Amino acid sequence: MSDLVPGGNVPLPGGPVSVRVPGAFDVSALVTDDGGKVGGDGDFVFYNQPEAPGARLRDDTLTVDPPRLRPGATRVTVAVSPSDPGAALGDLPSPTLHVTDAHGRALTRFTPPRPQRETVLLIAEFYRRGGNWKLRALGQGYADGLAGLARDFGVEVVDDAPAPDDRAPTAPRVVTAPPPADTDGFLGLVNSARAAAGSGPVAADARLVSAARAHAAAMAAAGTLSVETRDGVSVHQRVVSAGYAYLTVGEHLVSGPRTPTEFVAYCLRTERTRRTLHGAAFTHAGWAHVTGGPSGDTYWTALWAVPFTPDGLVRTTAEVVELTNRERIRAGLSALAVDARLTHAAQAHSADMVARDFYSHTDPDGGKPWDRAAAAGATRRTVGENIACGQRSPADVVEGWMNSPGHRANILKGDFTHIGIGLAGGGRAGTYWTQLFGG
Repeated sequence: MSDLVPGGNVPLPGGPVSVRVPGAFDVSALVTDDGGKVGGDGDFVFYNQPEAPGARLRDDTLTVDPPRLRPGATRVTVAVSPSDPGAALGDLPSPTLHVTDAHGRALTRFTPPRPQRETVLLIAEFYRRGGNWKLRALGQGYADGLAGLARDFGVEVVDDAPAPDDRAPTAPRVVTAPPPADTDGFLGLVNSARAAAGSGPVAADARLVSAARAHAAAMAAAGTLSVETRDGVSVHQRVVSAGYAYLTVGEHLVSGPRTPTEFVAYCLRTERTRRTLHGAAFTHAGWAHVTGGPSGDTYWTALWAVPFTPDGLVRTTAEVVELTNRERIRAGLSALAVDARLTHAAQAHSADMVARDFYSHTDPDGGKPWDRAAAAGATRRTVGENIACGQRSPADVVEGWMNSPGHRANILKGDFTHIGIGLAGGGRAGTYWTQLFGG
């Protein structure tokens, strides 16, 4: 039996597969299609609604029988939360997922980095590729409970009559979550500017609005613009704490403008700020402004983001590989092949840098790139690693590496034959990237 790392996957045998999370945790699951959306309240499996076609929950064990899932279902996302509704996951030992086949034989195990303030953790997902099913380790947390989890799947859970222990006595009703109202006209101005640049509209997200409000207030209290305010919290950390797990995020931190019109005009003034406002990849936005503090100025925080999805992670890492190979081919070198074990190690390092708040090739335990590669099962004779943080896209991170002599040398090293890519969002600097080479 092997241990999975975040982003790692394992093929599943035919028949039912059980996942168990022992300890003071509740297990729940969402049955979705390829778009990551539930079909209705019957797709939410939890302690008061323990069965759906192809999925059954008994105590701390969820059993999934993929062929028996409802028509159109291609994914089952498994979440864990504290049994005590008032607790945070950081108050408990890190949960461990145990995976067994229909005969009780162990298939794999996964222990994610220990959560902190999060109250719900996406721990794994069953997903279909062609005619086969796999299980992927996730380890993505939410700070605002099941409501935040549901919003990421495009739904909101409404409890009809909460019981004394805060558990819903009946099955939840699942409704579309309404976006925040555009009361100040900000979103209309932004989407008009984006349309003029050929970019699609962004939708307001309540979690991003909450994070923007908290950061604008902290900047106003300190009387200064800053990515990280004097309370030691960065704007990127506030986004994740508000319950928005992102694939990429951008921000405008501005003082001076008094109205949305003035703010948008400011953002359109220079290429750097205009590029963020027009960013074609962004799909969600949140904004706030606070006037006050020592200077009496108006401080703005505007956030632009793309939500995290497992498929989005796969697409993004594949684009990094493609851009890297383009540089190698341009230099007369052969393309690198993706190595699943290097990918597992790279993804684990990016997630570890976010979880333990460091940025280095050497982790806090003294582990080096070749140690992580070997621990993931890679048998490459030579190993190299590039890391980066803060870049918002594959193009930006590969360009940055190519403009750095040491990183460029790794990308263009002829001895390397294989590659793995990892990325994770939520740390002080935003998104953390790892590029692991082997030869």
